[in-house]
Amino acid sequence: MIILSIGMPRAGSGWFYNLTNDLVLASGAQDAKHIRHRYRLQNILTEVNCNIGAFTLRRTLAVYLPSLLGNTFVIKAHAGPTPIVLNLIRRGAILPTYIYRDPRDAMLSAMENGQRAREHGRENAFSDLVDFDTALDFMRRYVAISDAWLNCQQTLAVRYESLLTDYETQAVRLAQFLNLDPHQAPYIQVIERFRPESASSDQKGLHFSHGKIGRFRRKMSSEQQAILSEAFGEYLDRLGYER
Repeated sequence: MIILSIGMPRAGSGWFYNLTNDLVLASGAQDAKHIRHRYRLQNILTEVNCNIGAFTLRRTLAVYLPSLLGNTFVIKAHAGPTPIVLNLIRRGAILPTYIYRDPRDAMLSAMENGQRAREHGRENAFSDLVDFDTALDFMRRYVAISDAWLNCQQTLAVRYESLLTDYETQAVRLAQFLNLDPHQAPYIQVIERFRPESASSDQKGLHFSHGKIGRFRRKMSSEQQAILSEAFGEYLDRLGYER
């Protein structure tokens, strides 16, 4: 089985992926890094967290093959679902999880991350977000992707703010969704390791830059906040975020 750890950018997706991956590894499943090497998927599963990128037919089938051969592993994604992925989910071949965040905070974090990259002469996924309008267009795309995953009935949806403020409940939900007993020793140890309040600065998946809730209210102008309230209003209302 393939376990998909999907996330809105700058919504703790690395944290959530590593928590998910370590829970699955503790159950005796395979490490996606080993799958990547064994099946020569270096061009398909990229970066540290084995990110599949877009769910094209070629990419999806290439990753599906190892699971057909009896391997269970976790891969990361930010892209929206495609018909073949949704079909595999309905068949039970893919188990999707999705973490999302207030898009205003996610957008602010992406802009700041891109600015830091430019200041250091680097390029990353956010280095092109040079102004508010560009970042808004970027975030609109990911809000649409978020809607698609949240509308998939089989998806375990986790709110970043809830993972941060009520970690125990959300970690237990995740373990149970993965059909694991969160009260057994191996899984207790994993859950403890990824608690946000006990994170060390070099711990994988827990290197927050800021991660604070509602920081956009202090960093963005009233005019910008009004634009975002209008742009994301329906999404914010549906998911219980205050405008």
